Amino acid sequence: MPFDLTHRPRRLRKTANLRRMVSETTLSVNDLIYPIFVDEGIDTAVDVKSMPGVTRIPLADVAAMVQKVEDAGVPGVIFFGIPTEKDAIGSGGWDDEGIVQRAVRAAKKACPDMIVIADTCFCEYTDHGHCGVLHGEEVDNDATLSNLQKEAVSYAKAGVDIVAPSGMMDGMIKAIREGLDKAGFQDTPIMSYAVKYASGYFGPFRDAADSTPSFGDRAQYQMDPANRREAIKEALLDVEEGADMLMVKPALAYMDIIREVKDATQLPMAVYNVSGEYAMVKAAAANGWIDEKRVVLETMLSFKRAGADMILTYHALDVAAWLNEQ
Repeated sequence: MPFDLTHRPRRLRKTANLRRMVSETTLSVNDLIYPIFVDEGIDTAVDVKSMPGVTRIPLADVAAMVQKVEDAGVPGVIFFGIPTEKDAIGSGGWDDEGIVQRAVRAAKKACPDMIVIADTCFCEYTDHGHCGVLHGEEVDNDATLSNLQKEAVSYAKAGVDIVAPSGMMDGMIKAIREGLDKAGFQDTPIMSYAVKYASGYFGPFRDAADSTPSFGDRAQYQMDPANRREAIKEALLDVEEGADMLMVKPALAYMDIIREVKDATQLPMAVYNVSGEYAMVKAAAANGWIDEKRVVLETMLSFKRAGADMILTYHALDVAAWLNEQ
């Protein structure tokens, strides 16, 4: 004899089309941003060993890579540059003929409608691998702000659509906004890495971007993974200083932070599905321990459910192909 149940949530799960109709969260290729590493010192692409499927590419390959991303339906890319020469202050970051500036111009020439973002920091440009000017063994916050202004303006002059400061310097958004406005780039938006944790998940990225610190770590300026309230404080400060979009990085271990920052600010929210998250999935899939497609799509959907509007991910081209199949 059947039980007399009023509430049967399974009624809405009976068929695939019914589940689609009542789905609360959707994932689209429009949500994706693809990171690209451009290396000034190579002539052919070089595999990043700790990130299967990811390469450093030479400047000559930028146009073809961005065209590939556009053909997949992915609307945005973010550039990280690896220069041949580095110095103590990262001056290559604001060289108008620097590797990122030239990559931006090549990308916009090849695909004018592609949204091109430039990671705005100095860890790839300094000979010590830290994210700004050093005073002893500490990063000098205010000296770094002046250089961030110059870097952001140089990227804007190159034609970038969005600057994305990632160094977690106090006051960086205000400084960059003032620099862009003064140079006539009032309409260039800022995607702030507002909440960036000092995370072990960044390891493979440092291989890809050649940005491992020569001493110490970045805990003096990136956030303590234990802190939640501080994340809201950082995000609200960046909103006050003029950020147009916010980012939480890493993403997978910080779903609670994504949701709280989104609820507190209501700005468009980006998340970075970082290198360590990517590498773990690739390693498990290579060993046959997980279904890569299923796990990646579930993870992307979870980022959206947590509040993400944009997902920076090395899986972007695979995700786009899988979504297009559907």
